[in-house]
Amino acid sequence: MAEEIVNRVTQSQLVVIDLEDYYPIGKRINLDIKDWLYEGLVLREKDFRQLVASHDWSQYQDQYVALTCSTDAIVPIWAYMLITLEVSKYAKKTIIGNLETLESSIFQDVINKLDVDLYKDKPIIIKGCADKPVPQNAYVLLSERLKPVARSIMYGEACSSVPLFKRKK
Repeated sequence: MAEEIVNRVTQSQLVVIDLEDYYPIGKRINLDIKDWLYEGLVLREKDFRQLVASHDWSQYQDQYVALTCSTDAIVPIWAYMLITLEVSKYAKKTIIGNLETLESSIFQDVINKLDVDLYKDKPIIIKGCADKPVPQNAYVLLSERLKPVARSIMYGEACSSVPLFKRKK
């Protein structure tokens, strides 16, 4: 008689956290303001304010927005603040930076809201290899956040994980 195959991983206390499961839905937009500047380089306050006032901000409804300027223009911070005050009526989040910085900021919010008490004294595997664009910084932030509560932290898959941290007894 053949022995029954037992999945010891599912019977263990091991908790797998897949950051992809926490990936917030919403389009990511790079809003380049170079076209709002005179010759792409000079911010003329009156013209800029008119462009901000007349822009259709509703097109950013439920989106994540990264504000950038792709030219070498010197853009004062108040210009980004002015845009943010308008776009924030519709967007889920707005930052100054590129899409990678935006994604990292989104995940920082997600990880900061995570109830880490659920993982108290448990061995944890932080799953790698996501299909969605989970930023590398999210893995660092998550491991940092889990360290005070977890019994151990590993990275990878249950069948081939890399040990990263184990609390001393």
